[in-house]
Parts: sequence; C-alpha cells; structure tokens
Amino acid sequence: MRIKLFQNWIVVIIIGHCLQMTAIAQDIENEEDSIIYDFIPDVHFDSIQNRLLQINSDIPLYFNTRVKGFIDYFTVRNREYTRKALANSYYYFPIFEKYLKQYGLPDELKYLSIIESGLNPRAISRASAVGLWQFVPSTGSYYNLHQDWYIDERMDPYAATEAACKYLQQLHDYFDDWELALAAYNSGPGRVRQAIRRSGYKKSFWEIHPWLPRETRSYVPQFVAITYAMHFASEHNIFFEEPNYTINYDTVKLSRYFHLPTFADQINVCMEDLEKLNPHVKRGALPKNSDNFELRIPVDLKQFVVSNRSMLYDTASKVGEKELDYLSRSSVGSTYGRNKIRYKVKLGDVLGTIAMKYGVRVTDLKKWNNLRGNMIRIGQNLNVWVLPTYYSRLNSKPIAKTIKEPVELDGKKVHYVESGDTLWDISRMYEGLTVERLRQLNKLDNNNIKPGMPLVIGETD
Repeated sequence: MRIKLFQNWIVVIIIGHCLQMTAIAQDIENEEDSIIYDFIPDVHFDSIQNRLLQINSDIPLYFNTRVKGFIDYFTVRNREYTRKALANSYYYFPIFEKYLKQYGLPDELKYLSIIESGLNPRAISRASAVGLWQFVPSTGSYYNLHQDWYIDERMDPYAATEAACKYLQQLHDYFDDWELALAAYNSGPGRVRQAIRRSGYKKSFWEIHPWLPRETRSYVPQFVAITYAMHFASEHNIFFEEPNYTINYDTVKLSRYFHLPTFADQINVCMEDLEKLNPHVKRGALPKNSDNFELRIPVDLKQFVVSNRSMLYDTASKVGEKELDYLSRSSVGSTYGRNKIRYKVKLGDVLGTIAMKYGVRVTDLKKWNNLRGNMIRIGQNLNVWVLPTYYSRLNSKPIAKTIKEPVELDGKKVHYVESGDTLWDISRMYEGLTVERLRQLNKLDNNNIKPGMPLVIGETD
C-alpha cells in the first residue's frame, strides 16, 4: 500500500513538473514573439531616401534631416501611433480615396488626416478644431458643416472629407504648389502669404520655411514622414493585430427627437457600431427639430427598420428628451435655440458688462470665443449667442426677469447652483434679487460657488 501511494505521489510530481515546464516554454515563446514584435530595425539615411523615391506621388516628398527626425518618431519613438493609424486606415481610407478621386486630388492626401487627428473622428484640439480633418468652427461653417449641441458634422467622416477636399483644392488653385497648400491648411493662407512676402517672394515651402509659424515648419515634414511610415511600416516591423473594417450601411431619414441607445436595443445592434457609423451625433440623440437627418444603420437591418418603422420610431422618441433638452439649454457654451450675433469690443467693455447686455453668462462668452482668461481688447469681435428674448428686448417688449421656479426647502426658497452659474447670473433669474442680497442670505464672503450648492434666495410665503 505504501509503495502504491509513493508511486502515485511520484506521478503527481512528474505531471506537475511537466505542466510547469510547458508553462515556462509557453512564456519563453510569448517572450520571443514579443521580442520579434517589438524589434526595431536600424534603417540608414540612404535607405529611407531610396524608399521615398519609390513612392509614386504628385506631392513632393523632399527628404532631409528634419524629415528623418519625424520618420524616427513614427517608426521608433511612437510606433503605437503608426500601428493604430494602420489599423484604422482600413475603415477611413476608402472614404478618403472616394472623395479625393471625385475631386481629382492626389491620393496621398489621405495621409494628412493622420497628422491632423490620428484618424479619430471625434478628435478635438485646444483651438476647438474638430474631427478627422480638424476644422475650426468658422471654416466648418464656411463649408456648410452643421454644428450645434446635438450634431457636429465636422465629426462626420463623409461630410468633413468632402469639405476638406474642397478646401485643399482651393488652396492648391491659389498657391499652385502642394507643399504651400499643405502649409496653408495648417496655418491659414494669410500666414503663408506673409511668409512669402518676408522671404522676398520666394516660391517654395523650404525657401519660405524660416518665416513660417513654428508648427507649420514641422507640418510638411510630418506629412512626408507619415507617408513614408504608412508605405514602409512592415520594413520597420510595425504590424497590427486586427484592422478596423468598414461597416456596410444604409440610411433612414428622421425628422424628430430620436434616442439612439433605445433604438440600438430595439434592433439588437451594438451601440458602438451605431456611434461608429454616426460619430457626428454627439449626445446619442437627434433633436426634435431634425430635418430629414440621414441616420446610418447596418445595411442588413434596413428592411427590418422600414417594416417596423412606426413601433421603433415611436419608442425611440419617448426616452430622455426633457433631460437632454434641459442640458442642451443650460450647459456652458450651449448654442441650442440661440442666434449668433457679432459684438465689437469698445473702450470700457469687460466680459461682465457684455454678458449683462445680452443676458448671457461670462462663462458662455469665454467658451464661445475660446478665451482662457478675462482679457479682451478694443476692436476685438466676439461671438455672442443670444436667446430669442433678446430680440424682444430690442423691440422694447417687456421681458420677465424671473425665468426659474425656486425650490422650497425648510421654509426657504432655494436655488441649486448649476455648472457655469455665477452670483450675477442667479440674481438675474429671480425678481428683486441682487448679488449683495445673495451674499447676505447665504453668509458669503466672496463670489465662489460650486455646482450643486444650495443657495437661499428668499423666504417662502
């Protein structure tokens, strides 16, 4: 009996040892794969230059040490950026190629979006540039890209790509040079013209290079570098595990409030796929004033949606409308339901007096005009989005000051502070209330208030 138990014990030890060795072998194999996967080849200057000459391009791909530095960035220091761009190119490049061909533009311009946004349709810069092609609000509006609290077509891969093609075509028509057109896409045609004048009216990008803004001096070299990296990624051992494939789609037209998560549940489709097809729908819903909005859905679901339209649409139009409508009107910088006017700053103006004049908040003014501080200058033009009541004021029609109903709490009337509220804003919401009175009622030593804070505004009757 003892011998049999001893033999069984030996067998267990041997099996355990074999399993351990198998695990170690698997770890070694995975480590070897990782080493191969992350191995960075040493590529010489002349090799890169020769490879660039192999690319058939209508846009000059000039090579120098500046370009080499950015090639090192995309192939050595930030290989993950290039890896992600390669994977996402399977989804976005077919869209880009379609419009570039339609407008007769060089196919290589598709790489420009990698520099602009990393192929992220919802990318937002500090300068409020948005989308795959990074349009600022004014340029987006010029090319008829709709922008409001619910929808921003700068995030739409199709509409934004067509707008980018139109803009690039105009820039090339003006400068008759692709490198200068790219520089102008980055900094604006005015700064490129200025650099041309300062250079003594030189005609090429590298000749006017010292007179361009710092970011623009790097822009064209980055374009050359990413073009190279996308063509020769495998030579630098840059691969990806799974491409981001295109979703075949069809459209349905909607002219109502529409809650996308509810709709996605009804048709049994992943909300991520619906967002991927419609990245320009920012809040997961369409506003009630949608006018034949073309919502993209997976093509295989089109017949089901059409056959069950009444039931699907009715359900999706009943979820979350009041909550989103409230947020759309009260969030800082919201333009929903407002009309834009331009105000030219005069001597003695400060943001507070301008806000008071138009019945808006200082935080709104700063958001609308991308202001980081309170500094404004005489002659500066400010965007102001006013409510329809502003026009009533112009026509001398009385407007009630009270625009909120207070909450009753422990025998007092209370206002709960919302994001962006100031004491002055709150004082304007209730009849007979002043900033000084607010301070007295709430024993405030300063104007600092926080979202969610309950402020006493008076006694209950």
